[in-house]
Amino acid sequence: MSTDRYAVMGNPIGHSKSPQIHSHFARQTRQAISYEALLVELDDFAVAVDRFQAEGGKGLNITVPFKREAWELVTERSERAERAGAVNTLLLREDGGRYADNTDGVGLVRDLTINHRIELEDRAVLLLGAGGAVRGVLAPLLEQRPARLVIANRTDTKAIELAGLFSDLGHISGCGFGALAGQRFDVVINGTAASLQGQVPPLPDDLLAPNASCYDMMYGAEPTAFQLWAQARGVVQAFDGLGMLVEQAAESFYLWRGVRPETPPVIARLRTEMDA
Repeated sequence: MSTDRYAVMGNPIGHSKSPQIHSHFARQTRQAISYEALLVELDDFAVAVDRFQAEGGKGLNITVPFKREAWELVTERSERAERAGAVNTLLLREDGGRYADNTDGVGLVRDLTINHRIELEDRAVLLLGAGGAVRGVLAPLLEQRPARLVIANRTDTKAIELAGLFSDLGHISGCGFGALAGQRFDVVINGTAASLQGQVPPLPDDLLAPNASCYDMMYGAEPTAFQLWAQARGVVQAFDGLGMLVEQAAESFYLWRGVRPETPPVIARLRTEMDA
């Protein structure tokens, strides 16, 4: 049996857990694949994709800083990828065609609603940040029909502009962090990278509705700064983004292989490895 080749491209790439995740998926589903992490020079991405496809590669995951550039290098995009303006998954066809998807948003939604049983329909949802990570998850979140979705960002004009791009999909608005005073939310999702620096955006202490849930798209061996902020305010359901990482990978794997892996054991395995 021949082994199909897949990879993740980024810069930096040494931290990537994608090879571990996809090797777990492959063993679990008995798929004959190889998967590697490829460091790509900043000005060499298009050439690297061409080379990988020419060598018979079947698919790629794309991480920072190439998600936007990858969006421009394809022949066909999913609707959610079109909306996101960035892609994290390429399906490479033998005829030279390239199909692109963005699985970040569906990965987030599956982790929230299935793994953590957090209800989004008819809830007030707050998304912190207005960068590519947030834009990539907006369409799948709005498909869950929240009562309202607010994007809050340090620069309010960026949040307002981003909300406008998705206003046809649901009740969505944008504002600066200062405008959150007096508002209450059932679900708060941190899409900023502040947690990586041990910081939290300036949020009012009375932001959280009773029984609110908090979710950080970042993750680590220890609780993130945003999780700690939530726990200090009595939030019981405060989760990091490790499950989102595994769920978006599972969606990529399904696109490539037509088989949906079981994610809970892989999330548990990664958590154990991180804690070791």
